[in-house]
Amino acid sequence: MQDGPRGNMEQASAGGWIDLSGAANRRPWPGRAQPADGPQKPLAQAAADWLGCDPAQVRAVADVSAAILRLPPGRAAVLAGGDAASLRAAGWQVAQVRDIHDMAGIDLAVVGNPGHSAGRDWPPEALSRLARQVGHLVVDESLADPRPDLSLAPALPGNGLILRDLRPFWGLRGLGLVLAAPALLDRLSDCPPPDGPALSLGAQALADRAWADQTILYLAEAVLRLDRLAVAAGWRPAGGTHLFRLYDTRDAAAAQDRLARAHIRVHRPVRPDRRLRLGIPADRAEWDRLCAVLREF
Repeated sequence: MQDGPRGNMEQASAGGWIDLSGAANRRPWPGRAQPADGPQKPLAQAAADWLGCDPAQVRAVADVSAAILRLPPGRAAVLAGGDAASLRAAGWQVAQVRDIHDMAGIDLAVVGNPGHSAGRDWPPEALSRLARQVGHLVVDESLADPRPDLSLAPALPGNGLILRDLRPFWGLRGLGLVLAAPALLDRLSDCPPPDGPALSLGAQALADRAWADQTILYLAEAVLRLDRLAVAAGWRPAGGTHLFRLYDTRDAAAAQDRLARAHIRVHRPVRPDRRLRLGIPADRAEWDRLCAVLREF
């Protein structure tokens, strides 16, 4: 935990840049006290209260992606845009599919909910049905904190693992959660744990419901505002989450260049080349600058 709770908040630098290229909350949890070493139990309890599950189903880890690699290799299916390379490197036979309905009968189904590339989301009921059709179901909910309604945690299936990186929403680096049945968690006992200060800070953050509720409300309103600005600029919404938006701009390279001239950094996906990804501005100054540029489109 070298960077503290504000580690992923890329505020305007000395050069005046506003970094909207990431898929992360630019108003992260601010911290309430200097963290001291802490055990797993308070964080597990705070996470269980936040997610609506049993504390015995929660384990804190330093890297949530390492949890999948503890399962014995077999046939895996990953939604298009998901990370298939690490599974292949670990010996899995991996197929990339476009829909969860194409995953039935597989040994391991990996679903981002919402997805990291375009923000597609799936209702928990659909994922519960999928769990009954596969060997193991892994759901990456790292972008789901602003959407509590999407979480599978309250009805966690026995063959399911939920991954929660606490950096995108909370701004906490080197700290994640794996949710699973206790017997399945025991198979992940060698996953590297977070350090003591990270555990303590995570417990404080997840217990701060007032901050979480205010931030979720801000993001829910902000994405609507950003969509309105983008449509007025002639862009078409093409996906996204409460942490980022994706737009079809007709000419993404030109749009990215114009934003860069105003010292606003955005992300241009490799495919398709018409799209731009924008994070959510953090404050009035950032909104004002973005609005001024978009009015020129």
